[in-house]
Amino acid sequence: MAFASLARRGAANLLPAVMIGLCAFVVFGPLTNLFLWAFAEKWFFPARYPTEFGFDFWHRVFRPRAGAWTSLFNSVWIALATVALSMALAVPAGYALARLKLPARAAIMLIFLLPQAFPSLPIFVNIAQMFYGLGLNGTYTGVVLVHSLPGLVYAVWIATAAFSAVDRTMEEAARNLGAAPLRTFRDITLPQAFPGLVAASIFVFLDSIDEFTGTFFVGTPDITTLPILMFNASMGGNYQIAAITALILLIPSIGFMLVIERFLKADVLSRIGR
Repeated sequence: MAFASLARRGAANLLPAVMIGLCAFVVFGPLTNLFLWAFAEKWFFPARYPTEFGFDFWHRVFRPRAGAWTSLFNSVWIALATVALSMALAVPAGYALARLKLPARAAIMLIFLLPQAFPSLPIFVNIAQMFYGLGLNGTYTGVVLVHSLPGLVYAVWIATAAFSAVDRTMEEAARNLGAAPLRTFRDITLPQAFPGLVAASIFVFLDSIDEFTGTFFVGTPDITTLPILMFNASMGGNYQIAAITALILLIPSIGFMLVIERFLKADVLSRIGR
């Protein structure tokens, strides 16, 4: 009986252990391969592992002629401009969607989701054609605009949830004490919604800095970002350079996701989509 009970207990614990192991393999397997390529000096078939490690390719990536610094600057600058534009539109839109009784509120929220509902390739191809007629192809303005299209999805939906989670009794108390609507918004509403707005900004930033398709069709060859540099390196068989670029893109993603976990609270998440 004791052996049978132990066997049943072991079988019950086996499935969760296998699932955790599979998840760890799916997540850390590609990352391990990425790290190996980033520091591999020589790795030729049929060797299973690199035969020589070093930092020679890191020096190649960051030398002035390689263009990595320019690509990094372009990626960060475009991402910051995309955040500024997206949040400038999302804050008033989110406040209106959270507070006003709009007759077509559900339809408006759905419209902001449409860019994510269709394949990005045909959308960006048509946008590139429109921008070509407007003279926006190959410009920072055009790239920022095309990055803001998917960025508004995160910005508006999270901003709406952030403003919906604000305690209205505090706003009413401030108004009863004589505070004007603008001051109530500045001193009461905005500070409470600020963590959600920070999380929305981070999502927009990460989406923009990783954006490839829109930049490829609207910005290239005049504007090169890190995803474009990584694509060119991988297509040319320079897997070490592509892996190093991918690691550079991975750093802000991991750091900002830790910040999002701190700022995006459960009360805000529960109101997304309402």
